[in-house]
Amino acid sequence: MEVHDYLKSLCPDLHVTRGEYDEDSRYPETKTLTIGQFKLGICHGHQVIPWGDLDSLAMLQRQLDVDILVTGHTHQFKAYKHEGGVVINPGSATGAYSSFTFDVNPSFVLMDIDGLRVVVYVYELIDGEVKVDKIDFKKTATTRLAH
Repeated sequence: MEVHDYLKSLCPDLHVTRGEYDEDSRYPETKTLTIGQFKLGICHGHQVIPWGDLDSLAMLQRQLDVDILVTGHTHQFKAYKHEGGVVINPGSATGAYSSFTFDVNPSFVLMDIDGLRVVVYVYELIDGEVKVDKIDFKKTATTRLAH
């Protein structure tokens, strides 16, 4: 709860979903929200089997009817432009151990949504150096629009 309260002090508009060890039933399994022209879905990811599998994540993205799915659980950064949308796993900001893999680099993402464009900035600590990458996604007339 203290982490939740701290994050809420940084960003009053905080959105949280339940992780595999969360006992607080106030947190939903999934959540959708609209930011600008994009509908986003968030989910911890332990519910998606096999963990981190793109086809399974794409199925959740379709079920939630979202343009962007943000999910995790594997503690590894991944991002895909897939089926007219984007699937993002920001990884683990602390580089915490994962039962999924021993190869975990600390990472996080910042997402900038402006009109029909999303830019995802990826920060990852690799071999003691912070690497920054950028993923650009534009929604077009042919891109699936979430309702």
